[in-house]
Amino acid sequence: MGTLSDTGFLRIWQIVGDKNNAPLIPVGKSTWWAGVKSGRFPQPVKLGQRTTAWRVEDIRKLVGSFQ
Repeated sequence: MGTLSDTGFLRIWQIVGDKNNAPLIPVGKSTWWAGVKSGRFPQPVKLGQRTTAWRVEDIRKLVGSFQ
């Protein structure tokens, strides 16, 4: 988490990873979305019609709760 900025937004591939990026939270996309729906994971922010992201602050808090 040391490479995350203090504020800003993260896209799903930056959180759960993809073939080129290591995950911050090691779950699959469907598990992530199920967690968002159930309230286990933070709610996203719509940045545009086809752009969904999460606040860095919310992801930092989530990761901190696992430790």
